[in-house]
Amino acid sequence: MSDIRPITPIDITGLKPALPITGLPICELVDPHTLFVDGKYQRSIGENGRRQIRKMIQRFCWTRFKPPICAFGRHNEKTVLMVLDGQHTAIAAASNPNIDRIPVMIVEAPETSAQAAAFVGQNSDRLGVTPLQLHQAAVVAQDEDALTVEQVCERAGVVVLKGPAGNARYRPRETIAVNTVSGLVARQTAMGARRILEVLANAELAPITGHHVRAAEYLMTNKDYCQKFEPEDLAIAIGEMFLTAEDEAKVMSHAHRLPFWKALAVVWFRKTKKKRLHLRVAA
Repeated sequence: MSDIRPITPIDITGLKPALPITGLPICELVDPHTLFVDGKYQRSIGENGRRQIRKMIQRFCWTRFKPPICAFGRHNEKTVLMVLDGQHTAIAAASNPNIDRIPVMIVEAPETSAQAAAFVGQNSDRLGVTPLQLHQAAVVAQDEDALTVEQVCERAGVVVLKGPAGNARYRPRETIAVNTVSGLVARQTAMGARRILEVLANAELAPITGHHVRAAEYLMTNKDYCQKFEPEDLAIAIGEMFLTAEDEAKVMSHAHRLPFWKALAVVWFRKTKKKRLHLRVAA
């Protein structure tokens, strides 16, 4: 019995098929040296990327080749091809002296925002592209949710980095936990998320991690905790415990089988100055 089967459509009952808003892509053979990338939404090539490219050069074979996806753009007042997806492939081809032309697929995305949106669409479900890279591309593409996250962070005094800091040397108020922050904004609204992030920013954490965000959110929204302290005092406690809180939380997490972020919240709360209760005295 043959394993060969034809491509057949699936049942689309209940679906509303999208109508393409651009024309069909075109395929062309181009010199890979003539291609460009836009650093506003494309990641720079690090050591891991260079190792991957070297492997691609050594193993170069057309049966492994996936044509880069490109769009026409402007650079130095000239029309050039911008790589939306396939930067590593293009660099490997340009580095291989045996390759002078490669096929590319050219789509309609003349503006930077449209190109960034295409990058997000190409990479949303792909391993290896980090949430930070997708977020930065979404910002360039003027995605409403991504812009809201950026605005909330900016107003809270938090800096969303474009990638992990070199040698893990972070400055106070920096974060790469963009997925956790995005979730915070979705759950607590922009204003609520800003109040929580301001506490972490004022604590001068370097960096602000996803565990920090979840712990602060828990304390500032849980009815058993949020009425018992002022946000300013929580920020002071977090800052004073910067070097010891996470070690204590690891011990508590293990001993009481708590999620680490929740144990961290408890450690912070214990250190935080509590509000004084004002009791009425009968006349």
